[in-house]
Amino acid sequence: MTELLKISLPDGSVREMAPGSTPADVAAAIGPGLAKAALAAKVNGEVRDLCRPFDSDAELALITARDEEEALELVRHDYAHVLAEAVQALWPGTQITFGPATDDGFYYDVKAPENREPFSMDDLPAIEEKMREIIKADKPLRREVWSREKLIEKWESEGEVFKAEWAKELPEGEELTVYWSGDDWLDMCRGPHLESTGKLDPQAFKLMRVAGAYWRGDQRNAQLTRIYGTGWLNKKQLNAHLTRLEEAAKRDHRKLGREMDLFHLQEEAHGSVFWHPKGYRIWRELESYMRRKMDAGGYREIKTPQVMDARQWEQSGHWGKYRENMFVIPDEVPNTEEGAELISKDADWMALKPMNCPAHVLVFKQGITSYRDLPIRLGEMGCCHRNEPHGALHGLMRVRQFTQDDAHIFCTESQVVSEVQRFLTLADSVYRDFGFSYDIKLALRPEQRFGSDADWDKAEQELRDALSANGLEWEELPGEGAFYAPKLEWHLTDAIGRTWQVGTIQSDRVLPERLDATYVGEDGEKHRPVMLHRAIFGSYERFIGILIEHFAGRLPAWLAPVQAVVATIVSDADDYANDATAKLEAAGLRVESDLRNEKINYKVREHSLAKVPYLLVVGKREAEEGTVAMRILGEKEQRVLPLDEAIALIREAATPPDLAE
Repeated sequence: MTELLKISLPDGSVREMAPGSTPADVAAAIGPGLAKAALAAKVNGEVRDLCRPFDSDAELALITARDEEEALELVRHDYAHVLAEAVQALWPGTQITFGPATDDGFYYDVKAPENREPFSMDDLPAIEEKMREIIKADKPLRREVWSREKLIEKWESEGEVFKAEWAKELPEGEELTVYWSGDDWLDMCRGPHLESTGKLDPQAFKLMRVAGAYWRGDQRNAQLTRIYGTGWLNKKQLNAHLTRLEEAAKRDHRKLGREMDLFHLQEEAHGSVFWHPKGYRIWRELESYMRRKMDAGGYREIKTPQVMDARQWEQSGHWGKYRENMFVIPDEVPNTEEGAELISKDADWMALKPMNCPAHVLVFKQGITSYRDLPIRLGEMGCCHRNEPHGALHGLMRVRQFTQDDAHIFCTESQVVSEVQRFLTLADSVYRDFGFSYDIKLALRPEQRFGSDADWDKAEQELRDALSANGLEWEELPGEGAFYAPKLEWHLTDAIGRTWQVGTIQSDRVLPERLDATYVGEDGEKHRPVMLHRAIFGSYERFIGILIEHFAGRLPAWLAPVQAVVATIVSDADDYANDATAKLEAAGLRVESDLRNEKINYKVREHSLAKVPYLLVVGKREAEEGTVAMRILGEKEQRVLPLDEAIALIREAATPPDLAE
């Protein structure tokens, strides 16, 4: 008698199944409802196709739409394959490469046949229609294991040069899998996939855009077309996502930055920001706020050089791990002779600093430090440069020159947990001042790292202990720590549900060792300090971009570049408007007057577009009565009140939150 397989389920029960049975068979045995709802299976922790037979006794969990994260990954993977199939069905001769799932959808890189131009936005409606046709055909998705040679032969015979190249680089003897869509189209893929294309909702996806891409991301290789789509479990989710995208477009910091005259970017300084007076006012207010927070937190502010010798970066480890992201410059006078080499081959190298930490160690090392001096908290509004690719730059969110609210805490082993606790409290107070909720994530050791396992064990546990002591919850991210330290990350949630990773604290024993930082202990001997790297805003540029989008440009009054505008209805009120403006300025408010010979509705629209929080409208009556008609941004009704009362109200709203406490 054939021995039955024992399949353990999440509820603790065990099902006995015949050899050759699949997770789909288990679902059917449990009930027709589950059989219909099941999308894939988790077998001994590995996500697999429903129709892939069990190899042996196993633990089984069935994945349904309720397991949203895993279900979305599956359907987006399938949408990508359906996209590739649709493109090849419409334009035979199209070569396919690869197409993964993304955070909100999928893409596939393809090369158009020689007889047509690269694919464009105009092609997307036809591709969408063909995709729906394939989905409605409910084509079975079937897994097969092929030999490497068979796979190479297939791709070469069909002119799929990219697939053939990739297959040739796969290890000999490795199990290679392909997935059939029906009996007429296949792609090589590790899987898993749904049972059939019909498991996808034909109304739950949308192709969004096309972009150029290079084979394997190398600009020396063939140029491809990347077709992006968004995919969801149902139409309701798709519509909600498209609504979020519309709202995000309205909040785009680049668009609002132009409308509000805050900043601009241009090719003469790729990835660096030209701050206009109003935008830099936001910066200055944030900087003043953060300085007050750091002063109160026991930090001492320093300023370190922009350019440091390459040997310093070699010693710190950044030259080997981070050099491709650094701007390097020769340490010699350029040759001015016409036709001669600009720089000799013997030049020493220096680099613009991509981070502040090595320089802070050098400040710490000046003089002799006693254990009684610790902890030492050194802060810097440090300007850094990173050589980001042009294509990766994105407004204020990803730049080449940025300024961090950076600080490093040098402390003893016994002080680490309390210092991290102290920072947890500080970061919480800052994010709450801006109205953000957040999640904390603990990024653990990566495969490539400096330092001993014992030091990593200790550093990771110290961060856990600090979180626990402050009563906080966190998620752990294996392998995502820095090469020198584990770190806590703060992920803020904005007004439309997007998350942004901003603040961090890292517990580092590597850099003090590499740069020979020491203090004199109670025993009179030299000891290594632990170095805590920490930031709250992350960078001023990116944090300002996040704030603009979070508030849709309607910044809190204390941050607004112009807090109030006094606008006249008639020229008879000009003198009163000037007096009112002077009183507002005397009260410490940032105010402008608008005496132009324009209709008041025009002025209201213009200052609303500029996101001015308070508009004080004055005419002949207001001038006679000493009042103003106050319009608050975002409110339909206006209020008439005495000027002094309006000033007091605006002053209260314009007080920074840390000073209002």
